[in-house]
Amino acid sequence: MLSRVMQYAVVAACVVGVQGATAQQAAQDKIVHVNQIQVIGSHNSYHAGFAPSERKYLEMKSPKTLRSLDYHHAPLDDQLNSGIRQVEIDIFNDTKGGRFAHPAIVKTIADAGLPADPDFDPNHEMDKPGFKVLHVQDLDERATCHTFVICLTAVRDWSKQHPRHLPIFVLVETKEGKPKEMPNAPDGDIFTPAIFDAMDAEIRSVFKPGEYITPDEVRGSAKTLNEAILTRGWPTLAKARGRVIFLLDQQHAGPVYAEGHPSLKGRILFTNAIAGNPDAAFIEQNSGSQAEIDALVKQGYLVRTRTDEPTEQAHANDRTMLNRALASGAQMLSTDYPTSEPSPWSDYSVGLPGGLVARCNPLNKPAGCVDSLLEPKDGK
Repeated sequence: MLSRVMQYAVVAACVVGVQGATAQQAAQDKIVHVNQIQVIGSHNSYHAGFAPSERKYLEMKSPKTLRSLDYHHAPLDDQLNSGIRQVEIDIFNDTKGGRFAHPAIVKTIADAGLPADPDFDPNHEMDKPGFKVLHVQDLDERATCHTFVICLTAVRDWSKQHPRHLPIFVLVETKEGKPKEMPNAPDGDIFTPAIFDAMDAEIRSVFKPGEYITPDEVRGSAKTLNEAILTRGWPTLAKARGRVIFLLDQQHAGPVYAEGHPSLKGRILFTNAIAGNPDAAFIEQNSGSQAEIDALVKQGYLVRTRTDEPTEQAHANDRTMLNRALASGAQMLSTDYPTSEPSPWSDYSVGLPGGLVARCNPLNKPAGCVDSLLEPKDGK
């Protein structure tokens, strides 16, 4: 048993060690920029999967549909605890509330004589006005957070509890029209500049100024956002820790979101833009080659790519996409099967080598960047 003096010595050594690591991290944060790291993200991060009778019905009537949608995720805070640093949220406009509150799959289950599943919305969140979070109208509506505000609040609460975390990337997909699987489902509104104004307002209702990095901050005094990215670049981790970066998923929605906001002036999200356009800072390359991804990263862009889709790689334990993504400079590698939620059919799961939350970007990391100084797993 250690003496009291030795116990004090051990504690003191630990304190010195922590202080030393913190000082090293602070020094590294001044030279490593947001686009010089690589993290794991989850695809459709809110997706709760199917209830038993829903699954049984799809197994009987549409096994291909079930196969393509057969994944689910833990609540957002649990994912962040496990090391996920990019989440994706799908939103539908629902100004009056109730548009998606009664999915047809419930009646379909009853008509098929199957047992009733648990209520998908026991708190009646779908009845309230505001942006709703779901995957496919009338078919695949179960979510760990049914409203945009609730999802955002989960991210913000976790962020406040872990103030030293690396920036969390929040990818927002705006859902429009009808799903091909359910032609009689309620429409998703086409997003207009006014609807995007409402979306920004919901984000501001949860996150305060300074808690997220804006296009205005990155642009600074440059003429365009793209000019800033190609010359000055993204903020350092010293300025980005404990904050969130919002990204717009679909490329076609970017010009609508930017309408009246040149280079995204006054906006919150970074658009999925075309390289060289005034608003270009973030670009998706979900199926791009490593050469295409790396060419964009070398110019200074943030890039998100996928490691699997929809569930085929997880069924076959096919790591072709995953290996391409890991070898690339893409900063966000998005999967349906992070290491905390592995494939039920094979050994397939996605994580960084050594179980890291983040690593120095294999393509553009600055000299001296040390993986272990980027973030401990709890983000504190």
